[in-house]
Amino acid sequence: MKTTLGILLLLLVALTSRASSTNATFTATPGLTVPDANPVGLVSTLTVGDMTGNTINLTVNLDITGGFTGDLYAYLVSPTGTIVVLLNRVGMDSSNPFGYGDAGFNITLDSASGNNIHTYQSGGYTISGGQLTGTWAPDGRTIDPLSAPSAFDAGPTGSTLTSLDGTDPNGVWTLFIADLSPGGESTIVSWGLTVMTVPEPQTWTLLGGSLAACWLMNRKRRK
Repeated sequence: MKTTLGILLLLLVALTSRASSTNATFTATPGLTVPDANPVGLVSTLTVGDMTGNTINLTVNLDITGGFTGDLYAYLVSPTGTIVVLLNRVGMDSSNPFGYGDAGFNITLDSASGNNIHTYQSGGYTISGGQLTGTWAPDGRTIDPLSAPSAFDAGPTGSTLTSLDGTDPNGVWTLFIADLSPGGESTIVSWGLTVMTVPEPQTWTLLGGSLAACWLMNRKRRK
């Protein structure tokens, strides 16, 4: 019994260590110019692989230079087809029909952030080399990016990165981006994902139960 118990203990330790979260970053460097004033836009993909378990947190990194931030519309598509709107004419509303005029982004998008990218100029923000920097919540507005400016007055409609929690991150991810207003061209220098996962709990939970049962049997035999 001691031998069996020892083996189970070793297995539990091994599986418990695997139950810890894993974190990895995947990056694409397309270096592509976004066609100016063209809703067809362009697509860039990257592949996530060798991740164990399901997503518990995912953030997006964007490095886009040039053009005007208020011209851009971008969304992310997961391997399972879930769409998250990252940018939707940031700054555009009934009082600003053109959106913000800064020249690009070097940012992290994280739904845990309390500051939505669409209204970044309404509070503190930093521009470095013409690009917005920092960590922001994705835009989330699922309305047509060619809608009237007043349509952007409403808050985000729930298109957030948390919709990807609990899903398998492995596979091909797609970034779509388009420039929807004339004047200036943007370039996607790079973009990427930082993915955190945890294994499904069934295996190590069952083993823990087996270990507990074995320990109880061992105690009974000693009495």
